[in-house]
Amino acid sequence: MTRNSERIIEIVDKTFLEGEKMAPEDMMFSYRGISYPSIATSPETLEALKSFEARDDDVILVGYPKTGTNWLEQMVKELADAKYTEEEMKERINAEKKLETFQRLELGDPGVYERMKQLPSRRIIVTHLRADFLPPSIFQSKAKILVLVRNPKDTAVSYYHFSNNLPVSPSFDSWDEFFADFMNGKLAWGSYFDHLAEWNKYIDNERIITISYEELKEDPILGMKKIASFFGFSLCEEDFSRIAKNTTFKAMKEKSSETHGKFGDVLFRKGVVGNWRDVFSEAQNEEMYRKFQDSLGGTKMAAKIKYDVYCKA
Repeated sequence: MTRNSERIIEIVDKTFLEGEKMAPEDMMFSYRGISYPSIATSPETLEALKSFEARDDDVILVGYPKTGTNWLEQMVKELADAKYTEEEMKERINAEKKLETFQRLELGDPGVYERMKQLPSRRIIVTHLRADFLPPSIFQSKAKILVLVRNPKDTAVSYYHFSNNLPVSPSFDSWDEFFADFMNGKLAWGSYFDHLAEWNKYIDNERIITISYEELKEDPILGMKKIASFFGFSLCEEDFSRIAKNTTFKAMKEKSSETHGKFGDVLFRKGVVGNWRDVFSEAQNEEMYRKFQDSLGGTKMAAKIKYDVYCKA
């Protein structure tokens, strides 16, 4: 099992069981104009998040939902964990389990941030939040941030299937209904376009690096070397090859029942680039292009996403 797998499965089993009892209208709540899943967090937790104390050596991983954050998280954890002995890894896993920390910064009970103070360094912290919703201490510290981006069309299709297969999330009667909500930012964690527009403001910050899902798919070893260099992880060539093999979509999907329990069936669907072509209508292609240009056209973030390459109809 990978780091903290038992904790993940424990959380998933509990939330899925509770979610079966919830009415669709109770599954989400709004905080500062953004929707969040009520089964996993609360307004009180998001208020408490403001008090989170970042450390200078924290590893912060950011990605809008369904841009590949679970894949990136596993990859980065294996890169960071390569230096630990088996005994050291057991100690870290036990600490995470004992302290009942969650897999996303914004999830859990309001007391989770006090418990996180007891986690050993370096902490790997993952979030779906956009920059203006993160606690101030992250930007006040010397913590480094890796922002993962993915082309909007594949993100939308992946998010659609995820929402409809997740029992603790409101489902959609059709792709057209979901597409309208995606374009208007009426989903958990808000607008994809606003998320990227906010992170674009930090794209030249020396403590922040942006990497795309597509470039990681094209050359995972090159991508991992870039990540390792940025965070100062020390690995040998054999480590990169081993981790690349362990973190292929096929390998992670095959082990998903061990690492994520019931959530694995929801989390790992196709993991490909270009699946949007089976779903988008001509009118939706045009609407997405206009929205992308209006929101991000001409920005460095847009150049990173390579819309003309990955979203060309």
